[in-house]
Amino acid sequence: MQKKLVSILIPFKNTATYLNDCLQSIINQSYKNWELIIVDDDSTDNSFNIVNAYAEKDSRIKLFKNDGNGIIDALQLAFKHSEGEFITRMDSDDAMRPNKLEILVNNLQEHGKKHVAVGLVNYFAKKGIKAGYKSYEIWLNNLTKTGANYSEIYKECVIPSPCWMIHRDDLIACDAFNPNTYPEDYDLAFRFYKHQFKCISCNEVLHDWRDYSSRTSRTHEHYAENHFIPLKLNYFLELDYNKNKTLVIWGAGNKGKTIAKALLEKNISFKWICDNPNKIGRDIYGEVLKPFNYLSEVQNIQSIITVANKNSQKEIKSYLQKLNMKPIEDYIFFC
Repeated sequence: MQKKLVSILIPFKNTATYLNDCLQSIINQSYKNWELIIVDDDSTDNSFNIVNAYAEKDSRIKLFKNDGNGIIDALQLAFKHSEGEFITRMDSDDAMRPNKLEILVNNLQEHGKKHVAVGLVNYFAKKGIKAGYKSYEIWLNNLTKTGANYSEIYKECVIPSPCWMIHRDDLIACDAFNPNTYPEDYDLAFRFYKHQFKCISCNEVLHDWRDYSSRTSRTHEHYAENHFIPLKLNYFLELDYNKNKTLVIWGAGNKGKTIAKALLEKNISFKWICDNPNKIGRDIYGEVLKPFNYLSEVQNIQSIITVANKNSQKEIKSYLQKLNMKPIEDYIFFC
């Protein structure tokens, strides 16, 4: 029986140093029925020539130049030229484990449409991985092992941008990469969540995720943390905000203030609490900060928690559970 075609979408820009490893890892896949739609996003190094040399030897590799500007335009172009029943994304500076496509395809075929196949990831770097990236890897992989990725979607991106696969029809249904919303990987995770596509649990490392100082997610303004809050808040208000509950912001740091400003601009009322004695009782943006035990005094609350400290988050979660508050429905961690 003919195996279904997988379309691999790759935008690239100035990754000549890593392209050989990336492309060779695709060629070495145990699953052979794939096409690579790879788009040069205005590279100024030798990247185009490297990919072109591979494309001349392997007809499955289809090289294009971006007729727009930026990674989303490149992804749109790649998808436009793709023909596969299954769609996946890859980064040009990473590497696939040899069985990556095979496992993702098998999982999708077993579970059917309205599912997203994901896999565990391994961060690596020439000089070693910094603690923040290692922490993200552990957090993300723990979610993927149980398929519980959406349970913490308002913290950070819960689907690894270069390690997912989905039915073509489902990607079209959620209108992926349209419009130009950055960061595009986080926006895509929210689109999957919005359409209730279930994440398929996986216990195998399928992707080696390279970190280095000039990586786009480290340097581009679209991936700065301040760009995440509007994305999170807009999806929260669309998908999970309960107008019949009292909305409460927990935390008066930069994130808390950013969210408060945004809510005021949208004319959405809220209460504001914190556990910092120096801020309790202060008037910020016309709202007086209350102590955190305000939550125990008022019924029917939905709280956005902006406290970033991990130990504090554990204490907060324990406190909320004692109040019989449920995640998403009654409280959401935004960091």
